[in-house]
Amino acid sequence: MTAGGEPRTHADVLIRIQGYRDAMVELTEQLIAIPTQNPPGDCYSEAVQLLHGHLLNLGFEDTRIEGQCLLSFLGEGERTLYFSGHYDVVPAQSLSQFQPLKKDAKLFGRGSSDMKSGLAAMIYAAKALRHSALPLNGRIGLVFVPDEETAGPRGSRYLVERGLLGQDAIGMLTPEPTGGVVWNANRGAITLKVSIKGKSAHVGRQREGVNAFEQMLQVTQELSKLKAEVEERTTAYRIATDSLRRSILMMGGHCQSGTNFNIVPDSCTFTVDRRINPEEDFQTEKQRFLSIFEDARKKGIELEVEILQEGASSGVSEHCAPGRALAQSIQEVTGREAHFELCPGLLETRFYAERGIPAFAYGPGLLTVSHGPNEFVPIDRIVQCASIYALTAARLFAGE
Repeated sequence: MTAGGEPRTHADVLIRIQGYRDAMVELTEQLIAIPTQNPPGDCYSEAVQLLHGHLLNLGFEDTRIEGQCLLSFLGEGERTLYFSGHYDVVPAQSLSQFQPLKKDAKLFGRGSSDMKSGLAAMIYAAKALRHSALPLNGRIGLVFVPDEETAGPRGSRYLVERGLLGQDAIGMLTPEPTGGVVWNANRGAITLKVSIKGKSAHVGRQREGVNAFEQMLQVTQELSKLKAEVEERTTAYRIATDSLRRSILMMGGHCQSGTNFNIVPDSCTFTVDRRINPEEDFQTEKQRFLSIFEDARKKGIELEVEILQEGASSGVSEHCAPGRALAQSIQEVTGREAHFELCPGLLETRFYAERGIPAFAYGPGLLTVSHGPNEFVPIDRIVQCASIYALTAARLFAGE
């Protein structure tokens, strides 16, 4: 790292980050005010330009825009620790959520928790290291992407397709709203929309029609058999309660059929969501899942299957070098032992894990309020996480 100041101890770096508190809050507020709702993917260019300009103003000269992604590197050598996050947010319940509000040591607004505060924390962690005289051998790679909420086509997946994701990586951290725990694994997901086509007829002449709803029941009967089997499987990764260890198959998150009570329904649409534990083979489970619908077609049921989202599971040992460095830094900053768990949903860590890169999620936000109408982040947690990110990098680059 470039030596731009006098600090040579962890304590000095932590003091420096405390001095960035107001700057981190201000940047988070600026990001919240940009309504990067996804879907459909609003205001991406505005967010990228804000981040790009902010990094250049901080002196991060090796900064460039790739599509709608932003990459910035600082430091020396090839060994790279990636600080990666997404700037898109789920749609707001009210446009007032894009007006940031500070109240009772909390910052409210859409994206405050998931995860615009985390982006600010990572930027200022990198700034603290840039101006540190700690003996570091390596560089920080800041990667900010869109489309995390919709499986990453213009974000991480875009970088993968161009060979730009995770080059020379020794690890990756992402500031998901983990609520104080570390996510070192995630479930895979295959979410389907199944559309069955029938033929309408008056109820009094129902045999002249084809009841799409009843055909749906035949399909879900087979899905229920698979559900009973897979939900006996459990993961060995830690998760909040034992009941959540089981693999998942859920039907009917969305379901729609017919037009009226006295008309044979000529269509039926429903969703099926399969969540796959890291110990299960993703491709095997996907093929078995899809074969149910192929078998239904062979029996004469006319249906179409649309894959709404698809992502592999991943997991990494908490005892690898980045995991140890992160755990030690959490202990130093918070005074509490780090707790590693499986995330019940998809994580962008999977794109790195697929390349053998140890990847972890740990952020200032709370999962319990993310995506909700009163989303907020505790301001102290932004500072804490910036400190933890900086010390994790310092430990890794010093070989602790």
